[in-house]
Amino acid sequence: MSKMRLDDQLLVFTIFPFLFFVSSASPGLLFYGAFYQCIAFHSPFLTQVHDLLHSAHSPEYLPILQSSIQNLRFNSSVGQRPRYIITPRSADHVRAAVLCSKYHGLRVRIRSGGHDYEGLSYKANTPFVLIDLFHLRKVTVDLKTKTAWVGAGATLGELYYQIANRSQTLGFPAGICSSIGVGGHLSGGGQGTLMRKFGLAADNIVDAILVNANGNILDRRAMGEDLFWAIRGGGAASFGVIVEWKVKLVPVPPKVTAFNVPITLQQGATSLIHTWQQIATRLPEDLFIRILLTVGKESDGRTTVRAIFNSLYLGPLHQLFPLIEEKFPELGLALQEKHCKELSWIESVLFLDRGFAKGKNVDVLMDRKNNLQSFFIAKSDFVNKPITKRGLKAIWNVMQEGEAGIMIWDPYGGKMDEIPQDATPFPHRAGTLYNIQYFTNWKEGGPDVETKRTDWINKLYNFMEPYVSQNPRAAYLNYRDLSLGINNKYGNPSYLRSKVWGEKYFKNNFERLARIKHAVDPGNFFQNEQSIPPYSGF
Repeated sequence: MSKMRLDDQLLVFTIFPFLFFVSSASPGLLFYGAFYQCIAFHSPFLTQVHDLLHSAHSPEYLPILQSSIQNLRFNSSVGQRPRYIITPRSADHVRAAVLCSKYHGLRVRIRSGGHDYEGLSYKANTPFVLIDLFHLRKVTVDLKTKTAWVGAGATLGELYYQIANRSQTLGFPAGICSSIGVGGHLSGGGQGTLMRKFGLAADNIVDAILVNANGNILDRRAMGEDLFWAIRGGGAASFGVIVEWKVKLVPVPPKVTAFNVPITLQQGATSLIHTWQQIATRLPEDLFIRILLTVGKESDGRTTVRAIFNSLYLGPLHQLFPLIEEKFPELGLALQEKHCKELSWIESVLFLDRGFAKGKNVDVLMDRKNNLQSFFIAKSDFVNKPITKRGLKAIWNVMQEGEAGIMIWDPYGGKMDEIPQDATPFPHRAGTLYNIQYFTNWKEGGPDVETKRTDWINKLYNFMEPYVSQNPRAAYLNYRDLSLGINNKYGNPSYLRSKVWGEKYFKNNFERLARIKHAVDPGNFFQNEQSIPPYSGF
């Protein structure tokens, strides 16, 4: 359909939205009527538009909006709420949402799970429409090809569960938090416990269905390899709306082993962590050991830092102990059978996800309401050189000042070293020792609490500068951080301004992303405070 023909047809519905609207109707109702008719026109097989389109006056509006706001810091931003929420059940509904929003001068935000750390998937400073994909969560597993089509609105837990429901020897390499939405997680990279063996989630995408700014529904062949490259780690929301991903499944053994070993500073944590930095990337690919660092109390009441060595081994328990004794004997002195659990891969998802209590059945992965909604702030770093023991001790001192939080150190190496930096937009490959996530959360709101937590995380982050990657100081897109820089308050970008934050996420891949953006969305319809800008050359 040409633009002229589309505009002519939409104009009819703009002038005659509802026969029962009278001249005294409010401008808001008139606008809603026109938008309603536009959605109806582009969704010819939809019998009830109200099932798809929700205005602020709809009883479903607020429950839908709040259903997957994971960061409660953004739950009360009334002025940044969407004018409409659209809950599509097909790619055609997504197409209608894009075309009608564009025609009526509204931006869109795209939400699959609501874990966007800065809330960019459901808030904006300009009039916008929220496309909430929670109905699009079907998972179809093909055992013959060892692939799966997964709706962008599914959670990681739903994807993992459906894979395991068909096979106990197939899995998928993605994140640990099972309530994260597939749509955004895969498009930002998707690191997890299997990445040292199989790479990121984005490295295992083989096809996708995307709706672009012109309302075209495209698969990999139709979108072309440049755009397909961009959406696998470059943040798909800058380029369109992902409806489905096709992913390659990976082999997992019938039994895996997970363990948690807590060690305090007084028990020698500093020395163990120093050693871990030297060897974690060189361990066998079947062994993933990350470190969770928290502040706590010793039995005598003294403040300390506790390191939890949190691991997944792709093998049975009886093979784990001799491997640890050979490759990491310092940890082997502390590792005991009571710290370990031998289980299936899908059961290990529950074990490693801190959001689930012990003893829960894997069926809980299908419960979208089982999440950890709280107030939180997060930041990220990458480390390329081991931190000295002296440096580690200095870090522990800063951690113990002010409000408490957590640092999570995820090891790289293995398969991550083998994938070229430009294979996808995600550039943090060979030479990266580990990723750091700084995270602090709280249950009760209030400006004083938020100020204290913000001060703590900023002080620690600033202190870490000499110890982490340089030129640029890199960051992970899935741990979105607007303090790195923004296009501007309303999202309108300049390429030069956007490089300030863009190269921190994407390094030298940022320019290619901007060139692809210019080719597929030159009008910059899909935009937010940290969206990829169309390349301008200056």
